[in-house]
Amino acid sequence: MRNTMTSVVMKDWTGPALDGQLLLPDAAGYDEARSVWNALVDRRPEMIIRCRSVSDVVTAVHTARERDLEIGIRCGGHSALGFAVPDGGLMIDLTLMSGVRVDPLRRRAWVQGGALLGALDAAAQEYGLATTAGNVSHTGVGGLTLGGGMGWLARQYGLTCDNVVAFQVVTADGEVIRASRDEHPDLFWGLRGGGGNFGVVTEFEFRLHAAGTSALLAEFSFPARRALDALRGWRDLLPGAPRQATFTADIGRDGMVALGFVWAGDPGQGRRLIPELRALGRPVSERVLDLSYLELQRMSDSVQKHALRRYSKGHYLRDLPDGALEAFLRRGAGDEQDQYLPNAGLQAYGGAIADVPDHDSAFSHRDALVEFGAGTSWRDPAEDEDRIAAARRCAAALDQYASGAYVNFVNDDGPEAVLRAYSAPKLARLTAVKTAYDPDNVFHLNHNIKPASR
Repeated sequence: MRNTMTSVVMKDWTGPALDGQLLLPDAAGYDEARSVWNALVDRRPEMIIRCRSVSDVVTAVHTARERDLEIGIRCGGHSALGFAVPDGGLMIDLTLMSGVRVDPLRRRAWVQGGALLGALDAAAQEYGLATTAGNVSHTGVGGLTLGGGMGWLARQYGLTCDNVVAFQVVTADGEVIRASRDEHPDLFWGLRGGGGNFGVVTEFEFRLHAAGTSALLAEFSFPARRALDALRGWRDLLPGAPRQATFTADIGRDGMVALGFVWAGDPGQGRRLIPELRALGRPVSERVLDLSYLELQRMSDSVQKHALRRYSKGHYLRDLPDGALEAFLRRGAGDEQDQYLPNAGLQAYGGAIADVPDHDSAFSHRDALVEFGAGTSWRDPAEDEDRIAAARRCAAALDQYASGAYVNFVNDDGPEAVLRAYSAPKLARLTAVKTAYDPDNVFHLNHNIKPASR
């Protein structure tokens, strides 16, 4: 069935009929469609095609190329740099393609390119199944997966990209292809960590796991000024942590340090770790919560809500020497503007993430011990420079300990971002994949891998 709104907004349209919608700047719904998670992003595409089918995506790619328009691809709209919104270009909006289908017997999920993590989680949890997904349910499956995808199940089952069986992709030429280990294996390799460089993914096929429906959260809070010893003890627990546990350390704007873990699985088993956390010191408070897996996956939704201005920076670290812990606690604080100190966090890697051979996918830095992130959000545009500068100072304080960065957490554009995300051999291989599937660099609004011809 054709969408009844299509004729209202298609007065300048000369292409094939769409199953979805064409939105021009004067159309109802245009401003809503161009608004994304980070309120710093305020750009105006020349047109937005809200795709409802794969054929709509093909039409959108052809239209952009015929009109020489930059392409932005919107899934969940969570790119902090706003790659989805091309100023004066064509946004391919996949949000109408949000279906999820689960086969509990085969333990497979087929997820359309515009689906959000919450939809995947909910559909799989009906059968006690799950696959690794991020920690904010309104994030897009597409952006998370193509960058790698860290979540509470990663230490048990690998990254999100490690659980993809196949991709359906619309290429720069408008061809629809399937990429798997047996079909277009070079593209399959590149899509697992190489970001949105190679095409528009319209469907993901995921491997699911019998993860159960329960989880446990444990946090013990210390004032930052006396948290160093406890943080050292927390660090020393990382190498022996069970794979069901993902250890976390967070500093909030109140200056409190929360040390703890998330346990994905039977909470009773997870509680056996609590004495080790209590032995770290004398916390001023503690929080131990039994949760459903879906509650766990939605816990950060309100903190990470839309319509806030946002900036973040991050690193991978292979080691956590005392100097790194001290820098983490200081957060780059100087004598001025301390009121803008960002939130900062450490999240453990290892386990099944490190089991996957480095050459298996484009995702790099599987040897990381932890991921560090510094993030800040605010409403007043007058605070933009101070907020961004404070987050940069916080991250810079750990530069000397960094081993690289997660491509989905690199929020500064330019070639340096790509060099932090990929090793030189990975980058050379990614360049070869890019050259084969997008030699004209049609898909360049991303942390761009330039084709050899460019």
